[in-house]
Amino acid sequence: MIELKDVSYVRLGTQDLDQAEAFATRALGLQVGDRGKNATHLRSDERAHTLCYYQGNPQEQVVAFEVDKSPSLDAAAATLEALGHHVHVGTPAECDERKVRAFIGFKDPSGNGIELVVGPARSGKRYFASRDAGIRGFSHVGLYSTDPMRDEKFWTEVCNARVSDRIGDVALMRINAIHHTIALAPAAGPGIHHVNHQVQSNDDVLRSFYHLSDQGVPILFGPGRHPTSGARFLYFRGHDGMVFEYSVGVDEIEDEESHRPRQFNYEPSSVCMWGARSVMVKSQ
Repeated sequence: MIELKDVSYVRLGTQDLDQAEAFATRALGLQVGDRGKNATHLRSDERAHTLCYYQGNPQEQVVAFEVDKSPSLDAAAATLEALGHHVHVGTPAECDERKVRAFIGFKDPSGNGIELVVGPARSGKRYFASRDAGIRGFSHVGLYSTDPMRDEKFWTEVCNARVSDRIGDVALMRINAIHHTIALAPAAGPGIHHVNHQVQSNDDVLRSFYHLSDQGVPILFGPGRHPTSGARFLYFRGHDGMVFEYSVGVDEIEDEESHRPRQFNYEPSSVCMWGARSVMVKSQ
């Protein structure tokens, strides 16, 4: 089994690095960690980066997860290849670009770009936000799935994810105590559904609602509260159509032995207990 430790970063292709950076700093509230000719690395916590915009096709989207050490990476590559997944071993130059010691890349069953990394770099500098959004760090991703039940099986049987709750056939899965690190969203093709950052307080969610609205950033869902994780949330559309989320107060599941996933019907009250309505659609 592939033991995932944490979600590490997201890589997004873009045709306009300047506009991507402007959104990430002025609207989203991240800090530029490193700016190169063809890529901008952005920080949300103590890590050297958790989001990278690079010069490329906006349809090129990758999510990375940390594994413990190089032998774990080798074992993961062997497991994936035995299951028929083509595995790319990162070159030294590619590792430098990602600020990791080593990585492998592959596609999940829906075709999403996934990287497994060893030794993602930390920064000796304190994270200092470009605006006071209250961000505490990168927390989870939503992935589009062409077959949620099949993909749940991949993440829970090939990898170590555990289902916290389900909404219809959609699984919310954790790889640590946090309620979910991966959420699956039904779709006709692959891609990233949303990128989540945790903030410090309810006030941060509401302040960002007004700030983003004033900036003309489309609000897609919320403010609201998820009945699954308990998190208060706000979803909005960013550069190149990517959806971002702020949330606070997400539940943690400490007792692995006693936890049983709850089954929610696929209806509006299952995603917001306050009654907020989502206008999110697949942007690809």
